[in-house]
Amino acid sequence: MTDTALTAQAKPKQKSSRPGTLALLLNNTLATTGLVLLVAICLIALAAPILPLPDPDVTAPANRLLPVFSEGHLLGTDHLGRDLLSRLIWGTQVSLAVGLSATIIAAFFGSLLGLVAGYAGGRTDTLIMRGIDMVMAFPYILLALAIVAVLGPGLLNALYAIALVNIPFFARNIRGITLGLSRREFVDAARLSGKSPAQILFIEILPNVLPVIVITMSTTVGWMILETAGLSFLGLGAQPPQADLGSMLGEGRKILFTAPHVSIVPGLMIFVLVMSINLFGDGVRDILDPRLRAGSLTRPVARTAVERGNSEVPPPSGQAALLDVREMRTEFQIGTSVYKAVGGVSLGLKDGECLGLVGESGSGKSVTAMSIMGLVPTPPGRIAGGAAYLEGEDLFAASDKRIRKLRGGSVAYVFQDPLSTLHPLFTVGDQLKEAITTHQPLSGKEATARAIELLSLVRIPNAKERLSAYPHELSGGMRQRVCIAMALANDARVLIADEPTTALDVTVQSQILTLMNGLRRERNAAILFITHDFGVVSALCDRVAVMYAGRIVETGTTEDVLNNPQHPYTAKLIECVPVLGQPDRRLDAIAGRPPVVNNLPDGCAFADRCPRVKPDCRTGEIELVTSDGERGVRCLHPLSEGAAA
Repeated sequence: MTDTALTAQAKPKQKSSRPGTLALLLNNTLATTGLVLLVAICLIALAAPILPLPDPDVTAPANRLLPVFSEGHLLGTDHLGRDLLSRLIWGTQVSLAVGLSATIIAAFFGSLLGLVAGYAGGRTDTLIMRGIDMVMAFPYILLALAIVAVLGPGLLNALYAIALVNIPFFARNIRGITLGLSRREFVDAARLSGKSPAQILFIEILPNVLPVIVITMSTTVGWMILETAGLSFLGLGAQPPQADLGSMLGEGRKILFTAPHVSIVPGLMIFVLVMSINLFGDGVRDILDPRLRAGSLTRPVARTAVERGNSEVPPPSGQAALLDVREMRTEFQIGTSVYKAVGGVSLGLKDGECLGLVGESGSGKSVTAMSIMGLVPTPPGRIAGGAAYLEGEDLFAASDKRIRKLRGGSVAYVFQDPLSTLHPLFTVGDQLKEAITTHQPLSGKEATARAIELLSLVRIPNAKERLSAYPHELSGGMRQRVCIAMALANDARVLIADEPTTALDVTVQSQILTLMNGLRRERNAAILFITHDFGVVSALCDRVAVMYAGRIVETGTTEDVLNNPQHPYTAKLIECVPVLGQPDRRLDAIAGRPPVVNNLPDGCAFADRCPRVKPDCRTGEIELVTSDGERGVRCLHPLSEGAAA
């Protein structure tokens, strides 16, 4: 066992603070209101047999049309003297039972048809979906009326009719989702493992479709209750003396002007019941969306929230940098935990300079780059402190309109995955022209000429013909060149490249790096290049900043950092890089894992993984010590020149 393992302090496992399903639901005020009303209505309806209520079907002509709050009849009586409160509670129970039953039947058969059609495809899909189309060709209510007319009036027949006319709604939704899932890699892997079609359908695909089925059911129950009430209102559902909300409403329409409460009472119950179901269904839809499970049900806004509070805004460094980031802090609020993804980063970028931002995955590189122009999603992200100056202008204090003007204009991004960056439904030419005309008042012909010029600039052959190509028709290297062309469309002063060559093969990677290096020298553009590859850094970057656990741990010129690393983490990263001509060189991995940024240790965040750790490394705040204008290290015991980590 190493000294590092012995000195590492064992920490108790923290309980996850990510909010659960119930907590997320209760965080949605409207959904919670709907849930409370729905639970109250269901409990009262279920308790009907034990409540001290008169028989809902017993008539008393002497007590007919008593008003609301009459003695012994809280909601009055109807035209036959029957107690409205008793009929309302029993009728609500019937309407709920019919609505839920119809929804379950429609969901079961509709989802089954959708699953089979989407997975089987071919002739099976055609036969099923053409049958569904035939059913959908008729208006819902007319088809339900026709079915009840054939089967005869009655609550059970109304249930079958409502369920049948809603089967196509489930079938089409589930079929579309299944069709996309059946072409996914995990389904291909299941086929290769020898699973039968039924096993693939119900074990692999169904769990992925189930949330959609639940969401569809939660938003359909209310509609089912309304349809059932409509049939009963027309006398085709519940038959006298049985009560449901629709039949009560139908009976009261004849005396609407003489005794309005007979119609208003069931009408209000239908409204409250359906509204509560719909509000609750919307809440269920939101909490089942994994993109919204971040402690808030608010969807991301167009710009990262800036919540610097009363903290002092740091001034510019005074080094005449084009982009000057000062003590920037970006946090993510997830449940009760605060993840300090960027914990006080300072860096500068001059005209024509390339700064490499290096570190392991999860060290905060991408969040740092996205924070500069407010691209971190809120919620859960927020900028909690610091400043980012572009030619002296504080970007965090700028208006939304100003930020939109700067995005793609003065500051442009090239992201890691070009296929997800480019829109799959628009041609390359359309997307390039959009990037141009957003910031430049050019005509269509001028924008097209500019787009061809940009594609030629990034060495894409047959540039004019490529304008009509879709992203999927281009190779990975071609797509990345298109993204670079879009970033250069408006002569951006700062180009932020977030691992643009990671997914490319070595030959294409070399071409992209050569292209970016040539363009920045031709246009005097500054580049913030994010990578975890020191080989790329040595080929492209003038300076390098090494990140760990959301902080810069070492910075300096590329030559100084590569030849004489001072932080043990930097030295370990460099040792992981293979060197040509040294086949016997040992590539040592860094032991352990980076700390979670919602529970950073005291002192140096790298202490638990550092072979040179000492007791004073685990206490206090460790500052980034700058020895000269270019070189800085965040370490109490830096490496001497030529020393190994």
